[in-house]
Amino acid sequence: MAEQISPYNLDFRGKTVLVVGGSSGIGNGVAQAFRAAGAVTHVWGTREADEYRAEDGSDLTGLHYARVDVSDFEAVAELDLGFDRLDVLVTCQGTVAYNRKEFEIDTFRRIVDVNLNSVMACCMRVEPLLAKSAGNAVIFGSIAGLHASIGNPAYASSKAGTHMLVRTLGETWARYGIRINGIAPGLVDTKLTKVTTENEERLDLQLKKIPLRRIGTPHDMAGPTLFLASDLASFITGQVLVVDGGRLLA
Repeated sequence: MAEQISPYNLDFRGKTVLVVGGSSGIGNGVAQAFRAAGAVTHVWGTREADEYRAEDGSDLTGLHYARVDVSDFEAVAELDLGFDRLDVLVTCQGTVAYNRKEFEIDTFRRIVDVNLNSVMACCMRVEPLLAKSAGNAVIFGSIAGLHASIGNPAYASSKAGTHMLVRTLGETWARYGIRINGIAPGLVDTKLTKVTTENEERLDLQLKKIPLRRIGTPHDMAGPTLFLASDLASFITGQVLVVDGGRLLA
């Protein structure tokens, strides 16, 4: 008797996945999770592959890597993808600036371009492939887009924008059989959060606000992403899942 695969699983064999920002941090954890689940996994990053280091949360083993500047919207629109099928798009690109740099208009614009505008550019580039496969996308935002974020107006505004993009594309592209969902992480241990995680006083302050009393890891983000991208979530679209250890409950 042929082996029967349960519909209630996270088996991505035969699927093609693209993780934008999958070269390090949350994106890399997500990309490796899809690879482990059997998917052919492509990742885009901003540097040459040999410039990434394990100590920065990067592991490109088994992944199909391409260097792509997603803030160059024209280049993204004309990009040769290198694949002709896509089942899942995950957008994890993101940047932030500290020391009140986000109050400078050039910095504000640059962060919004990366965190929000490039997400739309990537979605538009692969929409025909997602429609062809009846695929889906998981867009990463942040809980910073759900409450005020002192000192980071560009980051907070851009992440709030991604949440509304999830809702709008979720409704608009449903007619093409495409599901769009999002994830709003809390504090996750990546190179972008070292300003907090490597400062004992700041870290202790944040931990007191998190009911589970720990910060997240890229692995913590991978499970919810695979769930939203799987048939287990086939009746879910336009939703943003908060994954923050209970931070917003406090």
